[in-house]
Amino acid sequence: MHKKIFLATIFCVVLLSGKSQVSEIFTTSDGAIHGYDPVSYFTSKKPVRGNENLSYNWKGAVWHFSSRANLDSFRMHPEKYEPQFGGYCAYGLAQGHKASTDPQAWSLVDGKLYLNYDRDIMDKWRKKQVGYIIEADKNWPQLKNKD
Repeated sequence: MHKKIFLATIFCVVLLSGKSQVSEIFTTSDGAIHGYDPVSYFTSKKPVRGNENLSYNWKGAVWHFSSRANLDSFRMHPEKYEPQFGGYCAYGLAQGHKASTDPQAWSLVDGKLYLNYDRDIMDKWRKKQVGYIIEADKNWPQLKNKD
């Protein structure tokens, strides 16, 4: 009986500790932005796959870079290059929920990187992006630490 109670207690502790580890950064097994270099959106004007050997851990996520120069730029000013809303879909946040993103569905608006769920959502986003940014900005504080 004691062994069952002990195992149940361990299970609950593990389960609860996992739930409290919600990240404000959208990440996959490939890292933040699916392993793409966040600086490349600004310097190359397109997403470029990062290199695992050029990585940096920031805000609990692993970020990959395509060059040492991009890694160094990010280290010096991560807030300049990080995607808005932790890399979650900006359109989804405007609608009141978190959604995953596709590195190929992106926009630079006023020097900030926004990612979207897919290219269809990106097209919808771009039609009213200023209004969607306002709504997402309102929703982000309540959503950033939730599943």
